[in-house]
Amino acid sequence: MTTTPDDQKPNPLERHAVSLDTERSARCGFPEVIYSAGKTASAVTAIAKELLARGEHVLATRVSEEQAEELLAALPDARYNVTARTLRIDQPGERQLVGEVAVITAGTSDLPVAEEANETLGWMGVRTTMVHDVGVAGPHRLPSRLAEFASADAVVVVAGMEGALPSVVGGYLAAPVVAVPTSVGYGANFGGLSALLSMLNSCAANVTVVNIDAGFKAGYVAGLIARRAK
Repeated sequence: MTTTPDDQKPNPLERHAVSLDTERSARCGFPEVIYSAGKTASAVTAIAKELLARGEHVLATRVSEEQAEELLAALPDARYNVTARTLRIDQPGERQLVGEVAVITAGTSDLPVAEEANETLGWMGVRTTMVHDVGVAGPHRLPSRLAEFASADAVVVVAGMEGALPSVVGGYLAAPVVAVPTSVGYGANFGGLSALLSMLNSCAANVTVVNIDAGFKAGYVAGLIARRAK
């Protein structure tokens, strides 16, 4: 039997047409995140293994349950969050968490996006506080929970429908608010477009906005703010 020398064996990433950005941690502080929609489970596995071999923590987003079944079999240390549709693999050893971000939802229908933000923050090594179901339809709910996130370095606010909650939260805090419009709502919500436009027109000066359903982007931006604040 003949064997192929290691330096002549095909790169598993090349089989999946992947060009991993191996210098992203040095430039940006964090490695590439694997956007899994449209990728095969074997492609995601190959990228994850390469990141792990380089000593990186792994985060994959938009992982379907079908993909997760294969990934968990191939990557036994992985953890899948079915609500967030994320898969994470942390390097061995305890991490010291830095900063504090609150992730707030208007309603429980916004949980998938909020969980994606929360998993992103965990991957970044940022401590989080989750505050759910405090939308403007019940205006008494938010003030009663302000003490839970008053000291946060940044806040992610996830809301669908008319997207009013980030402005209200912004009016209570001296911290950056990252607003995430969700596609939750009836017809005139236009798949989150009406919430997006409402948030872009916020009169609260500390509110900035990411794309519709972009829990990862919101978590990442809030995490960068929190890590720099300490």
